[in-house]
Amino acid sequence: MAEISLVAETGRTIGSRSSSRLRNEGKVPAVVYGSGNEPVSVSVDWRELRAALTTDAGLNALIRLEVDGAKKLTIVTDMQRHPVKRNVLHIDFLEIDPNKPIEVEVPIHLTGEAKAVLDENGVVDQLMFSLHVKARPDSIPTGFTVDVSELTLDDAITADSIELPDGVELAVDGHDPVVTGQITRSTIEAIEADEAAEAAAEAAEGEEGAAAEAAGGDDDAGGDDDGGGDA
Repeated sequence: MAEISLVAETGRTIGSRSSSRLRNEGKVPAVVYGSGNEPVSVSVDWRELRAALTTDAGLNALIRLEVDGAKKLTIVTDMQRHPVKRNVLHIDFLEIDPNKPIEVEVPIHLTGEAKAVLDENGVVDQLMFSLHVKARPDSIPTGFTVDVSELTLDDAITADSIELPDGVELAVDGHDPVVTGQITRSTIEAIEADEAAEAAAEAAEGEEGAAAEAAGGDDDAGGDDDGGGDA
């Protein structure tokens, strides 16, 4: 994975007003921590940071952050956004060792068509949108592709079924479901309605048969009385 260089400015004043002023200037407040060092408050240019995070690596991009002349290999561990405006409010950079594995979230993309599920009016339910893995910085995958073509109803594709590159390990339970084939609520309701209708029809037929038998019994009883009168 290629590294991206970014300059971080130190000496920013801590506080909401200062942070707001930085954002108005096109910069984002941030902090750099890790490697046993004290956290350092910095700011970075938003345009440059956005360019760094819109590569195939996404948030797992390796960023060579220059802080007061010292270059640190970092990765973004948290990006705080405004709940309404969605603009970035703050960034956390983690300084990492290029030779030591780290835990990251890698996006999961689905491919294929689960025909067996769709034919039964079911849906493909993606439960896991990223996979938590452990890898060295230079071995972090940009994404995983999961083929759902063979998925069937009430079946699941689990985390341990995803093929991992060399040097990459799962950091979650391998039995955790990534995607499942589920019957929809509307289909369940339709099945229940059909079953209820069939049960009602069978009950009606049973009542009709019982009524017919009762009527037949009454006719037989009447015939016996007439015969007795002729005798």
